[in-house]
Order: sequence, then structure tokens, then C-alpha cells
Amino acid sequence: MGSNYFYLEFLMAWLTLLRDAGYRNPAIFALEYTLVPDERYPVQLEQTVAGYDHVCSIVKDPSRVCLAGDSAGATLQLSLLLQLSKSSDPGKRHPGFATLISPWATLVTPKNRDTASDYLNADSLHLYGRQFAGTQANLKEPLVSPGVCKDRDWWMRASPSGGYCFMYGSEEVFGPEVRDLVALLRRSGCAVRVREEPGQVHAWPVVSLFLGDTQGERTKGLRDLTKVITQVIEPQMFLVDGL
Repeated sequence: MGSNYFYLEFLMAWLTLLRDAGYRNPAIFALEYTLVPDERYPVQLEQTVAGYDHVCSIVKDPSRVCLAGDSAGATLQLSLLLQLSKSSDPGKRHPGFATLISPWATLVTPKNRDTASDYLNADSLHLYGRQFAGTQANLKEPLVSPGVCKDRDWWMRASPSGGYCFMYGSEEVFGPEVRDLVALLRRSGCAVRVREEPGQVHAWPVVSLFLGDTQGERTKGLRDLTKVITQVIEPQMFLVDGL
């Protein structure tokens, strides 16, 4: 999917829901990062960091920023958080919250398995993951494949001030790795909200917007995301940094 043009309706619908929830002037910054095979790590992470720095230069207060992303975009958000935690004063740069839809937590792992319902294919994903990493050694690097990071202190330092929200489908290829990451973050002391939608597939809030039969079905995921954001960041002017 990749391009922001694909997500335009999703982002505009989300912007409307954020405004309806009480945010006076919500804004969404969507990063058009370079896809494989045109570029590989670390280009996409560098672009993500640059995008986040740009957002912070406008917002000034990172605690008013909510990171968001789905699939590989959510992976880059996890990598961004791990990268930010390595700065001399990470607290000054950390966002207020992170909403992650079906993150590709570990790029290559036997736990990424095909299911009867999901439209993703594990073998193809592993091919793309290796292309992104560039080398076999990079697949073991947390900034490349965040799910390989088992350092609880690092994850605690990386956590947004308001913690995380994970949304994914119970039937998706990435389900086992997402569950493992959620459990690790909780053991690390991070605040984690989870929505595992029964019977749903990869990136179900995005998929539902295009394939849902009713307005309620189409916006269900977005309404759930908006509700949890309002529980963490008090409605006022803020910005969603999306991938």
C-alpha cells in the first residue's frame, strides 16, 4: 500500500473524528517514506526521525504528539521510539502516545505464519524484510526489527509518556509476534492498551474503512483509536504523526 494517497480517505475520516472528539485544531502529518527496493535501512528510519523532528519543531511540546502507523509504518514508529531513547535527554523528545495498528514487530521469524483468513503471505513478507534489512546481521538489530529487542530497560526508556495502544486482528500473520511484544512491554513497566479484534485480519481498521458494509463498520477502528487517544491526551490542539 505504502503511498499516502492510499490512506487519504482514512486520514481525512480520522481528522474529522478527532475534531468531533473535541480537539480544536487537530492536524495529521503523514510521512511519505521510501519503499524497498528503492532504498533500504537506515534510509527509512532516518526519514522517520527527520519527519518527527519537523513535527516537534511546529508543535514544540512533544507530549501533545501521538505517533501512529500501521504494518511497516508501525514498525518504523517502534524503531523511532527506540532511537529517540538513545539521546542524552530522551524525555524531552518523546511523544505523548503511540497508536500502532498491526505492527510488523519482527521482520523475519517462524512465528509469522500464514492463516486461513489473512491476506498477507509470510514468505513474501520475509523477502521484503530481508530487502529492507540489507544484511542478515541487520535482522538482529532492534532498530531494524524492533521485536528482537528484549532489553526491558531500553523499552521503558523508549515508551511514550502515555504509553501505547496496539490494535490488530486475531487472525493475522503478525498476531503471535504482536502478542509477544505486548507482553514484553508490560513486563518492562510500560502502559499498554490492547485491542485484538476477534476474527479480523491485518490492519483491520484500515481494511474496514474500505470494505465495511455500513458507516458504523467502516469507522469502527477509527472511532476506537480516537476514543483511546482522548483518554491519554486531553482534547486540545495536538498532532498525529502518521506513517
